[in-house]
Amino acid sequence: MMEAVLITGGARGLGEVLVRAFHGAGWRVAVSDIDGDAAHGLAISLDASGKTALGLALDVRMQTDFEAARDVMLDRWGVVHALVNNAVVTRAQPVLDIAPDDFSAVVEVNLRGTFVGSQVFGRLFKTCGYGRIVNIASLAGQNGGTATGAHYAASKGGIITLTKVFARDLAPFGVAVSAIAPGPLDLPSVRELVPAEALTALTETIPVRQLGDPGFIARTAVHLAGRDAAFANGATWDANGGLFMR
Repeated sequence: MMEAVLITGGARGLGEVLVRAFHGAGWRVAVSDIDGDAAHGLAISLDASGKTALGLALDVRMQTDFEAARDVMLDRWGVVHALVNNAVVTRAQPVLDIAPDDFSAVVEVNLRGTFVGSQVFGRLFKTCGYGRIVNIASLAGQNGGTATGAHYAASKGGIITLTKVFARDLAPFGVAVSAIAPGPLDLPSVRELVPAEALTALTETIPVRQLGDPGFIARTAVHLAGRDAAFANGATWDANGGLFMR
């Protein structure tokens, strides 16, 4: 039986890499994004028939959107096996310049979105007796961030904590929850966020002297979503080139 996964923020950036990795590994993939047209376009490019890919407009702040996505997947495929919480807002601002509303806007997407998605699909997985949730956290949530703002770093730190809570509470029901905490990745979004000279300087601070490979992060997500990943429950997998060691 082909596994089925919902990936949030899946239309571009790391999300698109995740979508392609899961689909390439033989999964049925629901591509969700607040940009529904982009999500549909990517899904069609993978499988125009809709048998192994579908696109969904999804605002991760909205419980009803997650419930609708769940229902569409169940109607189309009859099963859902995994959720990847990837949708993200990334901003870089000095902490004293962040307006409270700006702080809330980032946390609403990154942290609330992970909570709502994990709750909606956690209930489904608990009922089914099986499921996998993989959260995309960040090095910034572990070290306070180097090139990002306090709102981003705080939200990612919160995701690591939520991972532990959901992992503990859902484990008795066959559900494993884990997180990946990447350092700076070689993505257009990173190059847009960090000026070229600053990015070069940042790269020099990484012990391996290079940015991370998004494909490796995606393959790690596929690994953690597998049926043999139960014992990784509650873990945060580091991939930061040696910037943060523990």
